[in-house]
Amino acid sequence: MRGDLDTATNVASVAPGMLGAQATRRYLILIQNNAESRATGGIPGALAVLTLDKGKLSLNGQTSAGALGVMTPSLAVEKEQEQIYSGRIGKYMQDVNLTPDFPTTAATAQNMWERKTGERLDGVVSIDPVALGYILDATGPVAVTDLRLQALANRGLPTELSGTNIVRTLLSDVYSEISEPALQDMYFAGVAKEIFSALSTGQTDTKKLLDGLARGVDEGRVLAWSASTDEQAVIANYRLGGSISGPNISPANFGVYFNDGTGAKMDYYVKRTVQLFEECTGDDYGQVKVRVTSTNTAPADAANSLPAYVTGDGIFGIAPGTVQTNVVAYGPSQANVETAIVDGKKTDFAAHRHSNRPVGSVTVTLAPGQSSTVELTFGRIVQHTKPTLAVTPTVQPVKDVVLGTKPAECVPPK
Repeated sequence: MRGDLDTATNVASVAPGMLGAQATRRYLILIQNNAESRATGGIPGALAVLTLDKGKLSLNGQTSAGALGVMTPSLAVEKEQEQIYSGRIGKYMQDVNLTPDFPTTAATAQNMWERKTGERLDGVVSIDPVALGYILDATGPVAVTDLRLQALANRGLPTELSGTNIVRTLLSDVYSEISEPALQDMYFAGVAKEIFSALSTGQTDTKKLLDGLARGVDEGRVLAWSASTDEQAVIANYRLGGSISGPNISPANFGVYFNDGTGAKMDYYVKRTVQLFEECTGDDYGQVKVRVTSTNTAPADAANSLPAYVTGDGIFGIAPGTVQTNVVAYGPSQANVETAIVDGKKTDFAAHRHSNRPVGSVTVTLAPGQSSTVELTFGRIVQHTKPTLAVTPTVQPVKDVVLGTKPAECVPPK
């Protein structure tokens, strides 16, 4: 009860200001596309600016990450993260969230926006199509009114969006019906504007909206960062902040994150499960195995039956229809990542540290119909508390991805 009261007090201390009660606030919106995975969800292909002014909400300034171009020179990237995720974080808006640490993503995105537009915004908010679906559950179906979107709808896309059809529409059908990437990005941003416009009318089931947003935050589909140091100090305490270290992370936290290496939109077809297995070591330390199973469910003839933009058309040396994913696992502070096994065979892996947390990375390549299981073992775990797990939000419901932790069945010494 005390924790709930503290949370409410902390939120109440910053929420009015962040929502534009005293002065207009403008935030960069990253609309993440889970069909091309990034650690925090998906590539931020579509961008927009959300304006909040004394209860009024508007979305404008729609553009795309590609339209911002390459950052020259690149923005500085923290050395630990550059070693794990490369300097691309500071070079391309599409790659700012190769890292699972949202404060890094957001601060970098804000600086990129300012460099390209000259406008310094008040913060950054990230949302994905699944969370947009939760909002639509509260607003009810939204008719497509934008004339440009209506013209695109004539190609076979829906004229009304709902929590039932938005994920398939944005992460699959749009690529079948629209071949031009610029128009795809425009459709993405335009749909987001329609949804936020519906919110601004006030004709929304408030309870459903709050429940939907809370669910989006809990699943890592809604993230926020404030350029105000005082506000960010509060946000960082909660899941909404998306930090990989600090007070919002339990001492026995594990994380599993996915980064596409295909340059495509094939993650719509990849199904994954992630599970933790506690293991006996016979000493004072704990050991936990992280098991990640991935399956490419794309049709066998994906190279020919799916649009080239979806398959990547082999532009990064990956055969069309095949998915290549960098699987990155984090363990608790002070632990070590010790071994990696892929499909039953011990394999080499990249080992790093990020904010004193061990990081192990393995690359998995799957042709249509193929499955693969990666197991990374973390040892010297000193926090003897129940492990927790954070996973990149995907197209799948979280309940189908994150499986329960299997405790060790240790036999006590005689």
